[in-house]
Amino acid sequence: MQQHSTSTKSKPSTNARKLKDDLVRLSISKITPSPENDAIYRPIDIASADIQALASSIKERGLLEPIVVTADKYIISGHRRHAATKLAGLKEIYCRVLPIKRADDIDGFVRLLREHNRQREKTNAERLREEIVGTSEENAVAELHYYRREKAAVGVSSLKPGLGRVRCEISAAKQQFIDKVVEIIEKLKPYWPTNDRAIHYRLLNAPPLRHAGKPQSRYQNDLASYKDLTDILTRARLAGLIPMEAIGDETRPVIIWDVHHTSRSFIDRELGSMFRGYYRDLMQSQPNHIELVGEKNTVLSILRPIAAEYTIPLTIGRGFCSLPPRAAMADRYLASGKEKLVLLIVSDFDPEGESIAESFARSMRDDFGISTIHAIKAALTQEQVKKFKLPPGMQAKKSSSRYKSFSQKYGDNVFELEALPPETFQQIVRQTIESVIDREALAFEIEAERKDAHFLAGVRNTVNSVLRDIDFEE
Repeated sequence: MQQHSTSTKSKPSTNARKLKDDLVRLSISKITPSPENDAIYRPIDIASADIQALASSIKERGLLEPIVVTADKYIISGHRRHAATKLAGLKEIYCRVLPIKRADDIDGFVRLLREHNRQREKTNAERLREEIVGTSEENAVAELHYYRREKAAVGVSSLKPGLGRVRCEISAAKQQFIDKVVEIIEKLKPYWPTNDRAIHYRLLNAPPLRHAGKPQSRYQNDLASYKDLTDILTRARLAGLIPMEAIGDETRPVIIWDVHHTSRSFIDRELGSMFRGYYRDLMQSQPNHIELVGEKNTVLSILRPIAAEYTIPLTIGRGFCSLPPRAAMADRYLASGKEKLVLLIVSDFDPEGESIAESFARSMRDDFGISTIHAIKAALTQEQVKKFKLPPGMQAKKSSSRYKSFSQKYGDNVFELEALPPETFQQIVRQTIESVIDREALAFEIEAERKDAHFLAGVRNTVNSVLRDIDFEE
């Protein structure tokens, strides 16, 4: 290769001179090291043995490899050579100038800097910083949120149109009823597993005939209709018309172990999901400690995404919450060091549901000594029942110790959370949370999480690049 040396005695040109091989002669004083280089790689030590040796070589044989710079004279490749040429006493050197400016696109410049240094020997810390630079912050955040949704989602299969092979088992007279149920379940897919009660309330919006040959069989809010619904849901699932996983039963958990055929498949899975399950504590800057409490398991699939969105602890009480969950909540509040415990309660509008918020707050005060407590019933309230014109459930139970006070104030009709459309339900809870938090503090934490996601994506890419070529024994 031709040597592009410049003698210290040669007269500096006032204007950059274009040569035949596309190199430009520039004054060393006009060339600027990029600040980002030191942020990614090791700062150049001119006293080090390798820089001293490179300077001696340049003084003896000239600069063999031109430095690459931007149009505004920032170094893209050649920081060590630039330092060595100055040490060698050169005044001008030949450079390859790229038609871009650092000032126009800092992010693009940094990525270009990384690409031009891809072959150099690097420490693990330098490789990590390279990966962070090469990773889009927007993509990192999108991947983090996608992974959260994937982990929270239930694996589902598509609904099958028509009656198919089981047409003889479910009569054609039930076709309108089946079609309406399937349509509702498909609309509820983002909230799967759903439950019989949620489907029941959706059917009341546009009631189908339960039997095509019986005009008086229009679906209504009574026990006979509900029994027909539960029966058709069972038969439809057994027939394969509705996926089993579309309707859940959280009261009967099934535990399946996360097993693998080989260690290789486990390693591949773990590397692919590494650091994607990160949640920043978005509530850490809030003045108060906030907890969300749901009355029953049937609303878990609706509340969980909202609790995750704000990283607020969620407790499902199944009626009046037992002692261990309340004790755990007290521990979380005391550990937070926050000023006040704010409880957001979600329960039915019935005698028991109306008293849960009060009794929960009383227990936290009397049993656990938390005096600074503020309980709010987010849903379901009488105002919401009226606003959304919700259909009543069954009559209030006269056997309840709270029946008399409830019926005197509200009447005998009771209303269930499942009567709310899921999207409306989530909107109500989200608005309640927004009303009790410091939004500026939340915005700060969300932005910090974006930067965290970017950093973690760089770490993941670094680890993957190190382990990619390792031959693991199975």
